[in-house]
Amino acid sequence: MKRENLLIVADSERCADMLYAVGMFVPDPFIYLRVKGQSHIVVSDLEIDRARREAPHCRVVSLSQLQRKLRETGTKKIGPAQIIRLLCRDKGVNKAAVPHAFPLGLATELLDHKIKVKPIAGQCFPERAIKSAAEVKKISAALMMAEVGLAEGIQALKSSKIDRKHRLIYRHNPLTSEKLRSIIDTAIIQSGGLPANTIVAGGRQGCDPHERGFGPLRANEPIILDVFPRSQKTGYFGDITRTVVRGRATEAIRKLYQTIEHAQEIGLKEVTHGASARGVHLKIREFFDREGYKTAKANGRMQGFFHGTGHGVGLEIHEAPSMGPNSNDTLAANHVVTMEPGLYYWDLGGGVRLEDMALVTKNGIRNLTKFEKVLEV
Repeated sequence: MKRENLLIVADSERCADMLYAVGMFVPDPFIYLRVKGQSHIVVSDLEIDRARREAPHCRVVSLSQLQRKLRETGTKKIGPAQIIRLLCRDKGVNKAAVPHAFPLGLATELLDHKIKVKPIAGQCFPERAIKSAAEVKKISAALMMAEVGLAEGIQALKSSKIDRKHRLIYRHNPLTSEKLRSIIDTAIIQSGGLPANTIVAGGRQGCDPHERGFGPLRANEPIILDVFPRSQKTGYFGDITRTVVRGRATEAIRKLYQTIEHAQEIGLKEVTHGASARGVHLKIREFFDREGYKTAKANGRMQGFFHGTGHGVGLEIHEAPSMGPNSNDTLAANHVVTMEPGLYYWDLGGGVRLEDMALVTKNGIRNLTKFEKVLEV
C-alpha cells in the first residue's frame, strides 16, 4: 500500500485519514499526494508556515504558486482538479488510489484531465488500527477527559434530591437529561476535550442504545451515561459508559447490572492477540442466552443484546477492528478496543450498558479505564 500513489482531498478536522497522514488540523479541504512513499501537501499561504513546522515529514507546496503557474499558462478555470493535474504532471503521475468516499465530481474532472483514480476498497491506512505507544497515551488522555465529565455528571446525580413524584431535583430545578449532559460536556471542554452527542438516557429511553436522552430524570430508574469526547489537541477519542440509578434499583435491574458486569469480564478475558473478534461477541451472546436474557423482537422493538460487543477507537470513535456478529476481524496486539455489552428490556423499565477501553497485548489486555462501576448513587 505504501508503494501505491495515494491522493486525498479533504480537511483534517473531519477526515481521520488526512489527519493521520499529515498530523495537523486544517479546517478547509486541501490536497495530499503520496508518490513513491514521499508525502506532498498543497496548502494556502495561510497554512504554509504552520504546515512546514507541524508536518515536517511532508513536502509542503504553496497553493498560490501553483495557481500562479496555471494563470501564466492561460488556464481560465483554476480549481482542485487543475491544481492536482499540475502537481501530478510535475511528479510524473497519471493515476492514484483515493479513499472510497472521494468526491465523484472531482474524480470525473480528473479523468477528463487524463488522471485516473481508483477507490480503495478498504482503508487508506490499515496500519491505523495498530496503535503506537504514543497513540495509546493520546487515547488514554482522551479517555481521562471522558472520565472527568462522567465524574461531574455522577456527582450532580448524587447531589440531586428526590421529590414526592420521584423526580430528581438539582439546585431547586428538575434535573433533565439536557441539564446533566451540559454538566458533563462543560467538564469535558474544561479538560481539553470536545464532547459530541453525549448520551444521558433515563428509564426506557435507554432501551434505544443511541438515544441521547431528553426530559426530566427520575429516581430509582437506570440512567445510561455514554461519554465519548475527542481531544482538542490530538484528535484522538476516548469512550466510556456507566449505568447508574439515583436511589434504589429494582431487583430486576440489579440482576441485569450484575449480568452485564460478568459479561464484560468474560469479554475482556477473551480479548487477546489472534482472537476472532466475532468469536468474542458470540461468547457474550451465548452467556446472555444461558442466563435467560434472550435477544429478539417483542411488541415491535428489539430487546436483549442487539448491538456489537465493541469497536476500535483512535482518530475515529468507531474504527477497526469491529467486534460484532458479522465481523471478519482478528484482534492483534496494540489494537485499542471498547468492551461494551448491554441488555435492554422495555418491560424491566430500561437498559444497562457498561463500557471500558482496553489495549490488546500478546498476553491478553490492559484495561485503560480506571473509573469505578457502581449502580446505585
